[in-house]
Amino acid sequence: MPAKFITLEGGEGTGKSTQADLLADRLRNVSEDFEVIVTREPGGSERAERIRTLLLDSQLPPPTPLTETLLFYAARDDHLHHIINPALDAGKWVICDRFSDSTRAYQGAAGGLTGQIIDRLDKWVVSDHQPGLTIILDLPASLGLERAASRRTERSDDFTDRFEGLNLKFHQNLRHAFVQIAASYPSRCVLVDAAGEISVVASRIWDIVADRWSLPVS
Repeated sequence: MPAKFITLEGGEGTGKSTQADLLADRLRNVSEDFEVIVTREPGGSERAERIRTLLLDSQLPPPTPLTETLLFYAARDDHLHHIINPALDAGKWVICDRFSDSTRAYQGAAGGLTGQIIDRLDKWVVSDHQPGLTIILDLPASLGLERAASRRTERSDDFTDRFEGLNLKFHQNLRHAFVQIAASYPSRCVLVDAAGEISVVASRIWDIVADRWSLPVS
C-alpha cells in the first residue's frame, strides 16, 4: 500500500503521543511490509528540535503570535525536508504528533493571528504535502490540563511548557478551535472523543484508520 501521512491533533493532555505510538504498533502488526515512523512537532528533525526548545521555554518573554508562527513554520519546513518527505518517498507511513492544524488553533484562533497569514505560510511551506488523515482528539480543557499535570508528576518533572501554563480560558478557546477545524476540513479531519481508557481511544482511532484504507478491523 502506498505511504500515508497521518497527523494527531488536540489540546494539552489529550494523549496524542501515546496514541501515535499505539497506532504505529497496530499498523506494524498488520503486515511486516508496513514501515512506520512516528515524529512530532515542533521538532522531529535536529534543527526543528532546537527551535522547539526556544518555542516552549517558559522563561522567555512571550513572543508575538506572528513571531511564534514564523518559528513554527521554519521548524515545519526543516521537518518536512529532512524527515517527513524522505520517509514518504521511501514508502513509509508517517504518524506525526501535531502539524499545521496546531498552528491554526494555537496561534490562529486562540492566539489571534489572522487565518490568511497562516494559510499563506502553509501554502508556501507545506504546499501539497498535506496529511491524508488528521485525528483530532477532543477533551474538556480542564480534564486535559489535569492529565498534563499528572503526567509531569509521574515523570517527576517540574518542567511546564509555556502553552501548558496558559490560563483555562485559552485552553477552552483552543478546544473550540480544534472542533471548528474538524468541521472545516471534513474530508481530512475526524474528531475523536479522547475521554476514557487509553485502549478504548486507541480502538476508536484504529476503526477510523482501518475504514479509511480498508485495513483489518480486528
